Amino acid sequence: MEPIIAAAPPAADLVKNTSTATFMADVVDASFDQPVVVDFWAPWCGPCRQLGPALEKAVKEARGAVKMVKVNIDENQDLAGQMRIQSIPAVYAFKDGRPVDGFVGALPESQVKQFVQRLAKAAGGPKESPIDEALAMAKEALAEGDFGTAGNLYEQILQHEPANVAALAGRVRALLAAKELPAARAALDAIPAEHAQHADVAAARSALELAEEGEKAVGAFAELEGKLAANANDHQARFDLATALYAAGEREAAVEHLLDIVRRDRKWNEEAARKQLLKLFEAFGVADPLTMDARKRLSSILFS
Repeated sequence: MEPIIAAAPPAADLVKNTSTATFMADVVDASFDQPVVVDFWAPWCGPCRQLGPALEKAVKEARGAVKMVKVNIDENQDLAGQMRIQSIPAVYAFKDGRPVDGFVGALPESQVKQFVQRLAKAAGGPKESPIDEALAMAKEALAEGDFGTAGNLYEQILQHEPANVAALAGRVRALLAAKELPAARAALDAIPAEHAQHADVAAARSALELAEEGEKAVGAFAELEGKLAANANDHQARFDLATALYAAGEREAAVEHLLDIVRRDRKWNEEAARKQLLKLFEAFGVADPLTMDARKRLSSILFS
């Protein structure tokens, strides 16, 4: 597959330093093409050191819809005087050659982001992120069973953003869909510990654990069905059959057997069937129709 993710605009093109001599070109003239955020700062200013990185982050997230120019007032006192800068940090937004917005003092990161987003929206909105587009394409490919394309897309995303949690979890899902369980386990184990509780990672982990459990039982369908035919209350056989059915892609049948165990003996094996259902729901996703239906049925059994 040809690469479809273009590199993001280089940071050097989005954030730069300017001076009195280059201010007209870097800010006034440039603002006719897109809004320019001007950050007046100084090395000795503590709040400036907090605000500057937040501004840069917000500008980069706008992916070229907005640019940022930094002015060190110690080195450009004439320009600071012309702009009537009396306190720093001071931020001005230029559009079409003139100031259109601004603020003085350090703001919380959320407000800084809103400030930049307003400018980006006025200029037609942030440019669509190719990473987000690729994530959506990969998710769609995985849902359609095209795990080869999905895996390729997730790998491309990780080349650009190695810490992208959605792509890290997606790679596990794609390998799992391809029945490459050892590779999926290696990919899961490689995800940094700080992302372990992320919803996408937790769902991928549950799906992998279920698949690993099911792989051990998938060849025992006839034996397990025979045990159930002889004794419908053989909950272990029913539990193992549900696990094997999930591994074989029979999600609905797996859910039915686990619900049947809860219906017959909800306390069996320390509520193993209910716990397994919760793991299935996590693997399916909260918005999956099967999850929503089975959750209602489980609640009905538990609270009847």
